Amino acid sequence: MIQEKLDTGYLVETPEAIELSARLAGPVPRVLAYAMDFAIRTIVLLVIGLAFAFLGNTGLAVILLISFFIEWLYPVVFEVLRNGQTPGKKALGLAVVNDDLTPVTWSTSLVRNLLRAADFLPVGYAFGLVCMISNSRFQRLGDLAAGSLVIYRQAADKRAADLPDVPSQTPPLILDLEDQVAFTGFAQRHKQLSESRKEELATILQPLTQKSGGAAVRYVQGVGAWLLGRRQ
Repeated sequence: MIQEKLDTGYLVETPEAIELSARLAGPVPRVLAYAMDFAIRTIVLLVIGLAFAFLGNTGLAVILLISFFIEWLYPVVFEVLRNGQTPGKKALGLAVVNDDLTPVTWSTSLVRNLLRAADFLPVGYAFGLVCMISNSRFQRLGDLAAGSLVIYRQAADKRAADLPDVPSQTPPLILDLEDQVAFTGFAQRHKQLSESRKEELATILQPLTQKSGGAAVRYVQGVGAWLLGRRQ
């Protein structure tokens, strides 16, 4: 029981029977990342406030409008368009993902960030902090509602670096477990195989992929990367 509480590893099995893993981020790095993002937002708002302060009521309306978008859309835009990372999270090596470890979506990010209003209660994100330390995945209320997690990006990047630098490819048809293992193994062993051997193995699947030579190698590697969780 104690080991389970101390272990920040997270495993999920995809529909393709492939296990993906990540390391969950606890309250301390998440609080530090939020503090950095809060400081950035504050500085931006101060600059905007000085720029529009001389426009009277019109300037005040512009400031209030911009402040609303910065407060609520700043994290959403960064999380969706910057691999789950706001500047603060990037500085701490963190990222937001869906709880199946796929990239965070617009709807997921909107829900988790809009519910920051509830996490803030009664003051200073006290409810969100209590919620985080009360569950093994360190999820605040917004994460629980949206189905999201905050993980350490470096571990995911390290695993991705071990895969070939090719675009991921959706499998051409439903693969059984043996075929999935063959595709993923081909992708993971790309540094151990010679180019001629890669082409020889990949061309065997030409009736399925309609590709041969280097194109077949890249395609099969791309399917393997997709099965291993790279969906971008």
